[in-house]
Amino acid sequence: MWETIRSIASLLLSYGLLLLANGLFGTLLGLRSKLEGFSTETTGFIMAGYFVGLLLGALYAVRVVAAVGHIRAFAAFASIMSVAVLAHLLRIDPVTWLILRIVAGFCMAGMVMVTESWIHERSTNKTRGRVLSLYMMTNYLGAGLGQFLLTVAHPAEFQLFVISSIIFSLALVPILLTSASSPKPVSPQRMRFRDLFAISPVGVTGTIAAGLMNSSLNSMGPIYAAENGLSITQISTFMASTILGGMVLQFPIGRLSDRLDRRTIMIFTALAAIACALGIVWATPGGSWPMFLLTALYGGFAFTVYPLSAAQVNDLADVNQRVQIAAGLLIAYGIGAIAGPIVASQIMGQMGPQGLFIFISAIASGLVLITIVRMAMRPRGGARKAPYLPLGSIGFSGKQLYTAALKSLQRKKGK
Repeated sequence: MWETIRSIASLLLSYGLLLLANGLFGTLLGLRSKLEGFSTETTGFIMAGYFVGLLLGALYAVRVVAAVGHIRAFAAFASIMSVAVLAHLLRIDPVTWLILRIVAGFCMAGMVMVTESWIHERSTNKTRGRVLSLYMMTNYLGAGLGQFLLTVAHPAEFQLFVISSIIFSLALVPILLTSASSPKPVSPQRMRFRDLFAISPVGVTGTIAAGLMNSSLNSMGPIYAAENGLSITQISTFMASTILGGMVLQFPIGRLSDRLDRRTIMIFTALAAIACALGIVWATPGGSWPMFLLTALYGGFAFTVYPLSAAQVNDLADVNQRVQIAAGLLIAYGIGAIAGPIVASQIMGQMGPQGLFIFISAIASGLVLITIVRMAMRPRGGARKAPYLPLGSIGFSGKQLYTAALKSLQRKKGK
């Protein structure tokens, strides 16, 4: 186990720095958009660009990794990301920022893909669970701690952009200096999702709903907090609470879903997320401690919807279909993630900042209703249980597509 950890220590350090910078910059850009006078609706479109890039990166960044290898691909993506952050200062314009967010999302997807595929190759069946837990801790701690860097300087100044860029650049150092060999590149194969609804309407609906809910909060949460008069310190704590709360509840809920019908657990988590979302609206004025507690609980419940949904689909699918399912679910989540900030920002523009959590509650309510109807139509869930995989703080896992390409190549070699 310790030998495995030593072989990926530099990779985890690079990834932790990457998440630290990304956590800071995502929140910073939302706040800076407001300070520059962009409307809430315009900010929603800008922030949605990141998820467009994530989706494109999940589909196409694997080709870059396959062409040049893991280390060079990571270095290229991190360098471009660092440049993109500083480029926001050169031209303060919504269209320019939208394009840069798409670039950032693409690069982020590529770096996550490199990290997760590397970790999985270095792990064995005996150590994979513990290594993955360590990876998830790095994921959440990096993204959560990045929120507190907002207090170093005011978002209206240039310093936080420079700090983000510096950390993105520093993320290159550990992985470039590692003596461990990187995984061999594989030939990617284009994957599509079809017949997913036929396998599990609840699973696919939950995946889309998770994309809508998670991207809305990640993108528009800072705007919600700022428009409610919270200070920079309170805003950073507000966003960090959701991320760290998600870290705490991932594994207990996942273990519970492995024992019970996942759809029942999904209904419970969605209802709990609704209660927390409405409670946040009530508790936000003044930025009191109940608000931070509720945001942590909300993150804990809402961030489990995607892994529960993915596991539900895999419970019902044939084992040989999992490659295509991984790709299909990734696209389904990406579609929801792109639409989330756009729709949420429009509602916030009409209803005020509380429209964010009203929108989230409406999505979760729809998921509850659909799940109840489907449980009445199909009383029993999957006879066997597929592994529950925790959701990373960026939303979804680039590993799924890379692993799918790897499995496809392995099957070809076995013929």
